[in-house]
Amino acid sequence: MKALTEQDIRTSFVNCSKGEAKRLPLPRDFDELRWDDLDFLGWRDLSAPGRSYIVTEHDGRTVGITLRFPSQQRGFLHRSMCSLCLTTHPGSGVSLMTARKTGQAGRDGNSVGLYMCTDLACSLYVRGKKAVPSGARFKESLTVEEQIARTSANLSAFVAKLFG
Repeated sequence: MKALTEQDIRTSFVNCSKGEAKRLPLPRDFDELRWDDLDFLGWRDLSAPGRSYIVTEHDGRTVGITLRFPSQQRGFLHRSMCSLCLTTHPGSGVSLMTARKTGQAGRDGNSVGLYMCTDLACSLYVRGKKAVPSGARFKESLTVEEQIARTSANLSAFVAKLFG
């Protein structure tokens, strides 16, 4: 992913107001991000439980998305798989993330959802730069580059649904 400025990020959001985008917190480690390791920028809002953000490239432009997820925790023995990177996590490591659609559909309350890694670290899991607590990724026959492409395609398909 190409490096972004704070202004790039704040002006990229498509499913919230400009005021909301101006007030949302950036990732705490924003100045230390390793952009080359990211397929998208994703972070949780530590001041608002159940709220997260993703910024990605879609159709040649930078698109930011606000997401919500339930704060209810699952039991540790329960395992779920992320629909983006196909990493399995125990407990609450995967959450159903929902995003308001853009335009009138979003104002009418319509949203789309996808099961994602709750910490939004899919790029790091695929590259083997972050380990899954109490578990491991499945051994895949795809190369890391092919897994990265699959993760990006899965995210792109989700983002496209916001505009439909």
